[in-house]
Amino acid sequence: MDCEYLKNKRILLVDDEQELLDMVVSILKEEGFCNIWTAKNVKDALSVAAAVEPEIAILDVMLPDGNGFHLMEQLKQNGVYPILFLTARGEDEDKFKGFGLGADDYVVKPFLPKELVFRIMAILRRSYKDESPLVKLQNSEIDFERAEVIKDGEHIPLTAKEHDILSALYRNAGRIVTIDALCEAAWGDNPFGYENSLMAHIRRIREKIEENPSRPVSLITVKGLGYKLMIGGK
Repeated sequence: MDCEYLKNKRILLVDDEQELLDMVVSILKEEGFCNIWTAKNVKDALSVAAAVEPEIAILDVMLPDGNGFHLMEQLKQNGVYPILFLTARGEDEDKFKGFGLGADDYVVKPFLPKELVFRIMAILRRSYKDESPLVKLQNSEIDFERAEVIKDGEHIPLTAKEHDILSALYRNAGRIVTIDALCEAAWGDNPFGYENSLMAHIRRIREKIEENPSRPVSLITVKGLGYKLMIGGK
């Protein structure tokens, strides 16, 4: 599961370089993060944190009116949430100081966008692992964290391919996902020729999530286009 619920977490990003702020915001938004606040100094960061109560903070070490280490200590006085340092200061002494003060990770500029996203997601998974939601459908629930469907009190395991297909549908809940996109989600960068296999997996998924697989109400076929997953309880 891509843990889409984690991408709704409130992020505070603090750096005095506007170009860096814009770049990181763009990277995160492209990956689906939608609650991002920025600040360029300690004073503004504390003000924003008080207003939005962030659930993760990404801090530079060197700031115009102080430093990220001191800012982290101040932030932790008013809330308990993970901290990641994103800084040009890569000396071991700075890393040790950051981790010693309770930082969750330390990324040195320049960085690879994908690495930053992976590190943020790893922190969020560790910090909020007990919040993974059950996705409620009309006649069942999906537990992506445990890779299973819960229906009529029974826990039904999902295969890896079923999990991949449902994850892609859930990320686009209520919207059509094309056959090609679902094949790519399940079989990777060369998805051609898997249409029949996809149909077989869709049939088995319906047997697990639907009350009547022959008349699906949660996993709908959109003829000639693809499928869509309808979220919602009874």
